[in-house]
Amino acid sequence: MPGGGAGLRLALLGARRAAGAAPRGAAGGSRAAMSSQSHWLTTEERNQVLLDLKASGWSELGERDAIYKEFNFKNFNQAFGFMTRVALQAEKMNHHPEWFNVYSKVQITLISHDCGGLTKRDVKLAQFIDKAAASV
Repeated sequence: MPGGGAGLRLALLGARRAAGAAPRGAAGGSRAAMSSQSHWLTTEERNQVLLDLKASGWSELGERDAIYKEFNFKNFNQAFGFMTRVALQAEKMNHHPEWFNVYSKVQITLISHDCGGLTKRDVKLAQFIDKAAASV
C-alpha cells in the first residue's frame, strides 16, 4: 500500500509556488469550481461503479473513502511512460492521483480530497488509467 507520498506532495507544492501558481483553492474560486465538478455518487451509482472498478482490479481502502490499484510493467520506461500519460490527463481534469513508483511498479490511490471521498471524478480518472495501462 502507498504511504510515502508526503515528500513528493511537498516537493510538487514547492514547485507550483516557485512557478507562481496559486495553491489549490486559492484565488478565482477554483475550490468551488473543483467541488462542483466532483459530483458525489448516489448510493446506486456508487454500488455499480465499485462493482465495475473491482472487476478491473481496483479495491476500496477500508481506512478512507478511496480506491487503490497496483500496476506492474515490463520496466521503468513503461511505468514512467504510463505515469506521464496519467499525469497529462490528471492536469486536464485538475484531479491528481496519489501514487508511488518503484522501478516497474506503480501504485495509485484515487480520492477527491476537496470532497473528502470518492466522486465521479475519481471514477472517470480510474477508467482513463485502466485504458492507459492496457495500451502500454
